[in-house]
Amino acid sequence: MKRNVVSFRSNAKLARQLWGEPSRLALRGLRELTAKHSLSIAAGDLQFLDGRWYVTHCGLLQLASRKGCRGIKTILQERLSDVGAGRWVFKATVFKSSSSKGFVGYGDADPSNVSSLVRGAEMRVAETRAVNRALRKAYGIGLCSVEELGAFSSPTRSAAIPAPSNGSHPSNGSSNGQPRLRDQLCLLIRQHNLDPNLVKAYAADFCGSQTLSGANRELVESFISHLATAAKEDRAALVCKLNSYAQPLEATP
Repeated sequence: MKRNVVSFRSNAKLARQLWGEPSRLALRGLRELTAKHSLSIAAGDLQFLDGRWYVTHCGLLQLASRKGCRGIKTILQERLSDVGAGRWVFKATVFKSSSSKGFVGYGDADPSNVSSLVRGAEMRVAETRAVNRALRKAYGIGLCSVEELGAFSSPTRSAAIPAPSNGSHPSNGSSNGQPRLRDQLCLLIRQHNLDPNLVKAYAADFCGSQTLSGANRELVESFISHLATAAKEDRAALVCKLNSYAQPLEATP
């Protein structure tokens, strides 16, 4: 009980820092989510949008891991999908135990119901939505997940980071008084409460390299610019994009 109280206080404090003073109803909901499911804002389990709490894909996967989930199976619904139109439908089944018959959820995605930030990744979004619905059923989560929301906003505008005037491109140094690229990225992660591992995975994919350290400076600068703009203009869509890089549980029932 004491642990839950401490966790709620930590959640409430961080919620005020990120989103301002929540309503009494929102705080009551946060207390229940903390006590019943041990969901953590700091861990990226929850988002607060338009006065409502939403669970994230990462939060659901972490909850399933804590509860000893035995496995998640996903199957593409070919008859309902349309590759040419970019429409994908998945069925996900969550097995809570070795004797579980499974909890089923469906998810769909197409260009009309995803953010421009994840345009082109509709297949992964559809699978993520299916997994989220199955996990919510399995563990009694009444909240909608962030990834299940539709399109968030119009395409984001680009914002350039000043380049060194001497034309040199040190791999991780500072120039013209600008912070090092690594420091800039860490600052963005802290400012917007992002999952650093998911940011690294997204950055590597964005830069077309196996690891972030393997990308050249220009690509890293471009990614940081993109991340800063996305976090400022549509954080919810950015979280949705990042969560698509979370690795689902792999196990057989």
